[in-house]
Amino acid sequence: MMVSLTVIVYVQTSVSWALGLGIPALLMLIACLLFFVGSKIYVKVKATGSPMTSVAQVFVVAIKKRKLKQPDQPWVSLFNYIPPGSINSKLSYSDQFRFLNKAAIITAEDRIKEDGSAAEPWKLCSVQQVEEVKCVVRVIPIWVTGVLYFTAQSQQQTYAVFQALQSNRRLGSFTIPAASYTVFSMLSLSIWLPIYDRFLVPLLHKLTAKESGITILQRQGIGIFLAALTALVSALVEARRRVVALTRPTLGFEPRKGAISALSASWLIPQLTLAGLADGFGAVSQLEFYYKQFPENMRSIGGSMFFCAIAGGSYLSGLLITVVHRMSTRSGSGDWLPEDLNKGRLDYFYYFITGIEFVNLGYFLVCANWYKYKGAPQNPSEIHLISKQQEKMSV
Repeated sequence: MMVSLTVIVYVQTSVSWALGLGIPALLMLIACLLFFVGSKIYVKVKATGSPMTSVAQVFVVAIKKRKLKQPDQPWVSLFNYIPPGSINSKLSYSDQFRFLNKAAIITAEDRIKEDGSAAEPWKLCSVQQVEEVKCVVRVIPIWVTGVLYFTAQSQQQTYAVFQALQSNRRLGSFTIPAASYTVFSMLSLSIWLPIYDRFLVPLLHKLTAKESGITILQRQGIGIFLAALTALVSALVEARRRVVALTRPTLGFEPRKGAISALSASWLIPQLTLAGLADGFGAVSQLEFYYKQFPENMRSIGGSMFFCAIAGGSYLSGLLITVVHRMSTRSGSGDWLPEDLNKGRLDYFYYFITGIEFVNLGYFLVCANWYKYKGAPQNPSEIHLISKQQEKMSV
């Protein structure tokens, strides 16, 4: 990525578009050839059924048994069966989404095989199946916060470049390509991750007694806050860039854009650095969150949730830009996001994104407080047993 944002971008802007596009195409061809050359040594595991079938069974059976009453002690009376050889970790009963528990209620019509499994899986599900579905459902509210997080972060890959185009990008006799400034996000992320893993995690482990120092959701919360701070800093920098462009001599004219502000494009580095730090907390923890909180046989789906959040954030960003275009054009202040940023109010748009992110942070805190981690003891018998063990250890 760093090579593409520096070397390839320079070739495209200063040498030749054809050559700049041809180099990545050639590299992709080489990568594809290397991938297929090594296909014979790959370990290929054949699929044995779809985990989504189990998810569908739980919802179908829960709907069929919706009129049944909840048992008094569901952690004892519900049907519980774990198939031998299952790669999924054992999950105990939880109180959340209790309507799904009805899928595991045993009725007179339900038949159980000699090995303990349900004879008709579309009429009776196990607690294990139900809890696996709950793991998926619990993630969805957190996933929504990820979509809004990436909505804010995507602005640093688009409008930050437009800001650089209309700023002073000269470094001596060399003019830095506008798109290359986004490399500072990757640099800050690359520098921050080893510092966090090597120094901060051990320190936080001593303070919190947690293996990872702080929880995955706490890291996500920090990431959302930093994304809001990034948007706020971006607004302040843009306001300054625009004032300098309108009140001081400009450095020329950018085709299809407008006058180039005398303000150095280096002022964009703080917001891009913050964006990288935000990803160090928010994006990395989201990927880890989906991997750990999904059932083991659905981890590939969990990984896809991360990229769906990125895609959702990009689409939502496009929708917001369209709405802001239309609404601001009708207002007295004029279009906030015209081709020429000097004639618009990109800073207002950044303030708008800041507000969205702080609302997102509040929503995230509510969801995080409600969220129950996979495998955490939640039924009374398990909680009582663990408390007894802790008492013995303390003695």
